[in-house]
Amino acid sequence: MAAPTLQQPSFLLANLKADATTKPLLQRCQDLVKIIDEYPAKELHLIFPWLVESVFGSLDGIIAGWNLRLLHSRNNEYIIAMDFLNPSGPMMKLVYKLQAEEYKYEIPVNYLPGPVKACIQEGVLPDCPLFHNKLQFPLSGLLTLNLALNPFEFFMFNFAYCLITPKNYPQGQHGSSTDSAYFVLVDTYLKYFLPSEGSVPPSPFSDSRGSVTAPSPRSSSVSFAGYGVHSPSLLKHHIFHQPSVNADPAAQEIWRSETLLQLFVEVWLHHYSLEMYQKLQSPQVKEPFTPTEEHVLVVRLLVKHLHAFANSLKPDQLSPLPLAHSHTHTSPLEEFKRVVVQRFVQQKLYLFLQHCFGHWPLDASFRAVLETWLSYIQPWRYTGEKTNPQPDQNRTVPDKWESFVQENLLMYTKLFQVFLNRAVRTDLVNAKNALMVFRVAKVFAQPNLSEMIQKGEQFFLEPEHVLHHRQPRGYLTPSQGGSYLSSRQKVVTDMVFRVKSHVYALEGQDCQYKQMFGPELRGAVMKLIQIIAQARQTAKRISDQSSEVAANTSFLSWFGLGSSDVNNTFPGAEAEESGECLKKTHEFLDRALENLCQIFKLNQGQLTQLISNLSSSQDDGNCKQLPDCIQGENGLILTDLGRRQIISGLRRFDIHYQGDPELQPIRSYENALLVRLFYRISSLVNERFGGHMNALCSRSDLLGRLGRHYLTDPGSITKLKRSPISQRALERNRHPRLSLRPLASYRTILLLLLFYAFGAFLTFGPLSSTVFILTGGFLYGLLMTLLGDKLKTH
Repeated sequence: MAAPTLQQPSFLLANLKADATTKPLLQRCQDLVKIIDEYPAKELHLIFPWLVESVFGSLDGIIAGWNLRLLHSRNNEYIIAMDFLNPSGPMMKLVYKLQAEEYKYEIPVNYLPGPVKACIQEGVLPDCPLFHNKLQFPLSGLLTLNLALNPFEFFMFNFAYCLITPKNYPQGQHGSSTDSAYFVLVDTYLKYFLPSEGSVPPSPFSDSRGSVTAPSPRSSSVSFAGYGVHSPSLLKHHIFHQPSVNADPAAQEIWRSETLLQLFVEVWLHHYSLEMYQKLQSPQVKEPFTPTEEHVLVVRLLVKHLHAFANSLKPDQLSPLPLAHSHTHTSPLEEFKRVVVQRFVQQKLYLFLQHCFGHWPLDASFRAVLETWLSYIQPWRYTGEKTNPQPDQNRTVPDKWESFVQENLLMYTKLFQVFLNRAVRTDLVNAKNALMVFRVAKVFAQPNLSEMIQKGEQFFLEPEHVLHHRQPRGYLTPSQGGSYLSSRQKVVTDMVFRVKSHVYALEGQDCQYKQMFGPELRGAVMKLIQIIAQARQTAKRISDQSSEVAANTSFLSWFGLGSSDVNNTFPGAEAEESGECLKKTHEFLDRALENLCQIFKLNQGQLTQLISNLSSSQDDGNCKQLPDCIQGENGLILTDLGRRQIISGLRRFDIHYQGDPELQPIRSYENALLVRLFYRISSLVNERFGGHMNALCSRSDLLGRLGRHYLTDPGSITKLKRSPISQRALERNRHPRLSLRPLASYRTILLLLLFYAFGAFLTFGPLSSTVFILTGGFLYGLLMTLLGDKLKTH
């Protein structure tokens, strides 16, 4: 497409908007490629906001864009979108082309994460330097504050925000797949701008000046000590202060890596501050943000890549405090790797995970949150080193990760405690829930890990005279006036300070720390072990019941000789809680018990005695008792203990059908056609002769008793007493009426056929056999009526 020199930019935008509704995606992308190549930045500047919105959707979710979260590799448009949006593709070329001219694009402050928006509206500088020096103050007041972002920041903000924008997806579709275009693009951008090997590729576009201009350097008067609650001395100056055009090329390009990471962390994780999280503990406070499973899966992808990115650091740069003379040999990207997890991710991810642990539904979808947590606390899994494959529980955690464990102590201890609170309220008979308990126990049982955690707790519990946590957060070498302690003392002092700083920064200065290996948590672990043992017994009982039911529903049950009561099946047993899944449940829980004993050094004899006592108490019949209840006005009311007993499968109510017997669901041992036919016939008879039936059954003589035997359900009265809530509703079903439904049973049909066959064998005709069957039925009813009266008198 040629670029007419006289065409106005407004015409270009209007044409693109018109094409968006008429042309297919492939043709639109081809046109855009030509436009990006041929048009000057001045004209491209006006279409850029519209193009970003048409791709990622509007920030309010009204415009869906390309629906990247629903676009999968099997879709024809997938490759087109990926080619257009890849880091070296046409869209990024447009970004760099506009970046060279230093254009700005506005984002309303209202779309920023809650804590950031609150800081800006209160006039406080956010801790993230990304938002510094970018506020636009309109004349209309603070409510319409905007952020002025450069093209790269604007593009990446919209890309990141696309994940959390509420979408109205078509019915039957959702965006939780890890093979969607959005998920793959996140992975691609992370690998491109945060490379584990090599450096960030230079910009594919160069203007007449031969370089892409980085954003303006931040004001030197702004302090960044609060960002990530770490000392600014931990990171070299040039990472925070973006370089000028004439700076070293590697230093110039690092700003894109930092910007991308900050935007991802702020948009995806920074929805909870420490103060906000403490307020959320009140049930009256409404949650400001609720993440989805898709959101958590993308966060896990970010965590895994950041570990791989940080672990690719050269061995000589691993020290958290490099010597001054080594600075000249350290590239900006290498220093970025050294502090990327602690500084940029730790605090916000901790609050994000803590909120998810406390508010996520008690179902199997929590697995995404759990694996995100386990990925963060196991950075040694993402080193890229190819070692001999060993089972996780036999793989010793290398000593070099001791500092990471201790500087992330709350990630291990506090979140483990919160997980315990979830686990004791979860149905562990479900194989998926049992697997999650096993996964956590397996990770924490890795050799050397529990010792590292205990050592970190000892550092935190060191007396305050070692190093007071309110001292300035900086480190002084002897040449700077520090004390000449022994090497051992300096290391201990340094780690004490780091652990205390970590805990106070994430939980506040007045936090009450609970030791993971203290007596209180040990009691909680014993409670979980008891619940696990109970769930094992319940899973075994359900498995045994399933085997019995499977045996009874064999060929004999087709004839009605097996159990015909669907109420005998275990209540709450799902399809995934039977057969092989129950075997997996038992296996997961057994291995979880072993790992918990290993982690907390529990006495195997006491554990065996606890399980055996539990088994014997259940064998004595405790499992057949009703759940714990209290008597209310309308019947029994479950207590909290009773709810836990039902969830764990320890006790249950005897559930029976108490509706109209004629309207019960058609059973497997009944003929559906005959059930419906006989229901219509009996309904017509009951409607026409209902009065006569009432009169007959109200008599006190033999005919009345015989009528009540055939026309009423003697079991309905006893069943009625078990359900005090539904008494009034069941009164209607106690009137005398004819029921032909038993004749629709395959058992009854088979017996009748056998009787007719036997009659034919004795040379009786069908009419004679019918008379004999009716006579026999009448005599049987008469006998049962007389015997019933005698039993009542006795």
